Amino acid sequence: MNRSKSGSVDALPLVSPGAAAIDIGSTMHMAAVNPDVDDRPVRAFGTFTRDLHDMARWFKACGVTSVAMESTGVYWIPAYEVLESHGFHVILVNARYAKNVPGRKTDVNDATWLQRLHS
Repeated sequence: MNRSKSGSVDALPLVSPGAAAIDIGSTMHMAAVNPDVDDRPVRAFGTFTRDLHDMARWFKACGVTSVAMESTGVYWIPAYEVLESHGFHVILVNARYAKNVPGRKTDVNDATWLQRLHS
């Protein structure tokens, strides 16, 4: 099956504007929200409990209701618990099924792509 390189994030319809995404890392989490609700729709957060609560408050301020997280290790567990305690619907996504189109891989690109897929 051939993949078209003409496909882009903008080609996907927006179904759920309250969707957010996090690219989970061991020392930093890259979070993305709908670009229409914030001037800086992608932000980096630390992995300490206070940082996770800051991320949850930012999500609330942006009107987020659901969060998709991509993680290849166990670093997602604290984020999952904090976000769930704040009332978000949290989904853990297998990185294999949310692969981005070929190109330069960055945490910002991954978070943006996952947010768009989730929305």
